[in-house]
Amino acid sequence: MIKNILTTLTQQATAQPDQLAFDYLGQTNTYADLEHRSNSVANYLKTCHLTAKSPVMVYGGQTFDMLVAFIGCAKAGHAYIPVDTNSSTDRLTSIMHTARPELVIAVEPLPIKVTVPVTTHADLNNIYQTLPINFKSKTALDDTFYIIFTSGTTGNPKGVQITQRNLLSFVNWMSADFNFMKRDVLLQPPFSFDLSVMALYPTLMNGGTLRVLPQTVTANFSTMFTTLASLPLQIWVSTPSLVDICLLDPYFDQQHYPELSTFLFCGEELTPQTASKLNQRFPQAHIVNTYGPTEATVAMTAVEITPEILQTYDRLPIGYVKPGTQVTIDSASVNEPGEIIIAGFNVSKGYLNNPAKTKSAFFETNGLQAYCTGDLGYFDHNLLFYKGRVDFQIKLNGYRIELEEVNHFLSEVTLLKQGVAVPKYDQNHKVSQLLAVVVPKSAQQPSQVALRQALAGKLMPYMVPQRFIFRDSLPHNVNGKVDIKALISEVNAHA
Repeated sequence: MIKNILTTLTQQATAQPDQLAFDYLGQTNTYADLEHRSNSVANYLKTCHLTAKSPVMVYGGQTFDMLVAFIGCAKAGHAYIPVDTNSSTDRLTSIMHTARPELVIAVEPLPIKVTVPVTTHADLNNIYQTLPINFKSKTALDDTFYIIFTSGTTGNPKGVQITQRNLLSFVNWMSADFNFMKRDVLLQPPFSFDLSVMALYPTLMNGGTLRVLPQTVTANFSTMFTTLASLPLQIWVSTPSLVDICLLDPYFDQQHYPELSTFLFCGEELTPQTASKLNQRFPQAHIVNTYGPTEATVAMTAVEITPEILQTYDRLPIGYVKPGTQVTIDSASVNEPGEIIIAGFNVSKGYLNNPAKTKSAFFETNGLQAYCTGDLGYFDHNLLFYKGRVDFQIKLNGYRIELEEVNHFLSEVTLLKQGVAVPKYDQNHKVSQLLAVVVPKSAQQPSQVALRQALAGKLMPYMVPQRFIFRDSLPHNVNGKVDIKALISEVNAHA
């Protein structure tokens, strides 16, 4: 059993210094590189005289320097906040305002002005060359290890604090149930998306190699197919949406990827259609469906989707609960779906600098931290099934989106009088599109392009509605509020 993330990483570097830890499109780095450079960063942070345990924002893409910064921060006792280059300036500003970091490590140029010191990529290279490569970490189990910001209401993302104890609960489960030992693992999601943690730490703790598929490659299907074919993959970690795209490639099969033995899915619903196609292409591979909110450290249920399960269920189960975690269903009747409540060592301590939101979502039960997910579910024997959301939070292509956040920025578009974000579902109960029902400010309707451009600088790309539906007015409920449920029913009436 792994007892300390940073100690184990040092042990890996000592035992196999020349083993590849990171492969970014052929640019490789070893465990020794990761150990030495992260130690240099940790030594540098000690010279910055930051407040003890204050977080550090790390901005950039899916590069090795980002990983080095993460580990360096953790070694120095500072939680890292991964922020992706696709983040809007409004989101960056909001994260800075909420997190109040005393330092930003900008692996890529920071697009906003900040009032705190910024360590650039050039600075990092100098740090690697001039500062000691030895460092003794004293990070405690209940110290915050990283903070991932999720979508939040009223335009304010929430920072989920994950401790080393939370992370160990997840990593030990992954290591025990799935063979990560010296495996080649696909790292595709951006670091600001907690699904990346499913690839990141189980791989590094078990001496494997992370094979990176950056967003610059996934943006072009032809380039992505060619790049994937060159990667020696054994474990695949992604949302179902990515594999749906890959299945468009006729060469994405067992014959052309003979070593690919395990598919791990999380972040959104896995449909029977996707699982069936994948099973046909990779009949020898294990297809695993997992579930878990960011607040419960990536995932906490898993089930292998076998041909028998595909024949039994119209909507796939999300898994058996991992050891050490408790799940209860808050419903009026045993036979009815209810809110999924999670308790265990994997549950976050709460949202950074947001006591009100923390109090509304987290509580303690029998000495364990618990979280109200807002997800509806039910058990069939020991198998957990997902039935949708209690509120208006959705997942699109694996990204969690709170409709209220999109609505907040729709209200700021000068071309509109009013606007509401609405999910469009497909026949598998999966969100296929994000739409917006809007009331224009003038008689002349603005173009779809103009509206998307108005939101582009305010929202993450995946949060910008793909289509705008124009109305003279929006329906209201008895409380005088816009009847979002009525609009959702309307746009899905002919789904």
